Amino acid sequence: MSQQVVRTAAALVIGNELLSGKIRDANVAELASCLRALGIRLERVVMLPDDVAILAEEVRVLSRNFDVVFTSGGVGPTHDDVTVEAVARAFDVAVVLDPTMSELLRGVYGDRITDAHLLMARVPEGAVLRGSADVQWPTPVMNNVWILPGIPDLFRLKLLTARTWLRGPRAIVSRALFLTTEEPLLKPHLDGVVGRHPLVEIGSYPKWFDPTYRTQVTFDAENAEAAQAALDDLRALLRPSDIVRAE
Repeated sequence: MSQQVVRTAAALVIGNELLSGKIRDANVAELASCLRALGIRLERVVMLPDDVAILAEEVRVLSRNFDVVFTSGGVGPTHDDVTVEAVARAFDVAVVLDPTMSELLRGVYGDRITDAHLLMARVPEGAVLRGSADVQWPTPVMNNVWILPGIPDLFRLKLLTARTWLRGPRAIVSRALFLTTEEPLLKPHLDGVVGRHPLVEIGSYPKWFDPTYRTQVTFDAENAEAAQAALDDLRALLRPSDIVRAE
């Protein structure tokens, strides 16, 4: 097995319950953290309702514009589980029962299995199943779209499979400065550092209610030397008393 090298990713988060505030999304942060560790940039997140037509159009757009797409939610045996149908429609294929997943379900439920249980074996026709040593249950992947469950514990488990099959060109290295300086006072310094280090993604995050520091500045790059050089550039512009710590 060889890992696929991808640079960019998008997430499609699905569910009326998320848009209504009944449930809080817990998966985007997990996905972003996983992809960053792999060196893949999560560049877009879209949250949509349980509407097949709307979802299908968004899947088409995201699949064309990003190397890999992850869906979260809308898979299972209930009325609002429309993701598989939407992905199938996006690629103009039928929804079919996958024999491997059907057998896995029969192994779990035995004589108690029903047609409702088998709905969990539906996949877009032509999808491949991706598995890993860490996860027994496979993940359907249609072209570049990974179909993941919305339940956070299961979503995190499926990310172990994604880590097995995907990687970025290079891992992203992150450095950080924690400062007592308020963010507005840092702006002139940050503008200069950003201009001098175009290969480093620099972020500034104020902290309002932490007595230990007022601003965190992060430096992300594809190599440690570039990230460290940008950090050192900013540090040289500050007083030692401004710096709480570097990580």
